[in-house]
Amino acid sequence: QVQLVESGGGLVQAGGSLRLSCVVSGRPFGDTPMAWFRQAPEKEREFVAGIRWTTGSTKYADSVKGRFTVSVDNFENALNLQMNSLKFEDTAVYFCAYTPYYLSTRANQYDSWGQGTQVTVSS
Repeated sequence: QVQLVESGGGLVQAGGSLRLSCVVSGRPFGDTPMAWFRQAPEKEREFVAGIRWTTGSTKYADSVKGRFTVSVDNFENALNLQMNSLKFEDTAVYFCAYTPYYLSTRANQYDSWGQGTQVTVSS
């Protein structure tokens, strides 16, 4: 059973930065696909960024390209999301997620989810 615990959310002014971290336990060895999603009030959960654990291959939503960077920390066994140049519309609960399949942008392809961490960007 893969368990995920996010941290690092908070309140930041527009233009600022935050770094989210997701500690992963129970992950199978190998090129595991993992991703960050977010969900704003009354909106669908949407893909933000994803990465394959070993190869480092990444994928980003168009709305965050050039501002967000997804990475893995093998020493800490963590999935990270560096968020720069934050905008009001980035406000959401951010979730990390694991899938045994492939690096998908669809939430229903992911088996395990963290509890989420709130990111609030003030304009």
